[in-house]
Amino acid sequence: MPHYRISEAAGLLGVSDDTVRRWVDGGQLPSERDAAGRRTVDGAALAEFARAQARSTPDPSGIGRSARNRFVGLVTEVISDRVMSQVEIQCGPHRIVSLMSTEAVRELGLVPGALAVAVVKSTNVVVETPGEG
Repeated sequence: MPHYRISEAAGLLGVSDDTVRRWVDGGQLPSERDAAGRRTVDGAALAEFARAQARSTPDPSGIGRSARNRFVGLVTEVISDRVMSQVEIQCGPHRIVSLMSTEAVRELGLVPGALAVAVVKSTNVVVETPGEG
């Protein structure tokens, strides 16, 4: 069972060490002490806490669809030629890049600053774990 030091948990959650300490001190996130006396957080507890804390931006489209992976964000860059375009969307901490026709970019009004929803439906998702270095 993996355990994470406070600083590692903070990095994974995208918050400061002090924030994680406040959650631990407030009983919101369970911790234990390792052999060196440092506070650690159980990986499974951290994963559950991360899931509970996750707040996604509501999908403004109001359309029902089978794809569950929706990322709401702002278009940050559009690079187009006559036929194809590359559209970059910043969705919270995630950068999503899509390749589509330039015609679709024009029809959707995709310009920097436009609100957009990236919908991901894929049967090929690569999952990696960090190497032991």
